[in-house]
Amino acid sequence: MFERIYSLKIFEWIDKETIKKIVDDCEVREYLDGEIIMMENDASNWEWYIIKSGNVEIIIWWTRVAELGVWDIFWEIALLNEEDRTATVRAIKNLKVFVLNIDHLMEMINNWSNLINKTILSRIEENLSR
Repeated sequence: MFERIYSLKIFEWIDKETIKKIVDDCEVREYLDGEIIMMENDASNWEWYIIKSGNVEIIIWWTRVAELGVWDIFWEIALLNEEDRTATVRAIKNLKVFVLNIDHLMEMINNWSNLINKTILSRIEENLSR
């Protein structure tokens, strides 16, 4: 399973042992087909997600704008800046996700390698430029 997760862009430059620790520390959550994971304009729930199995659709202003699948990541800058969610995310197949919350993120930033910090900041910059 982990071979595919090692190639995720957010984990560039992070050694495999550290990636495994990140994922092992994540909660795995399941959602049924059609279940809403987050709603547009809701307050941040301070979590980001890596899809372990299944798919989600991304909806903005009642329009489907994307579909994400296995090993895609969905999170928003709202994880760090307290902004409301900018999209609705709904499971379109039975879904399992790895969930990383703000406490775990802060632990990584404060206690783990500088490579993690650089990767997280790079991902934030990438999201801001979209």
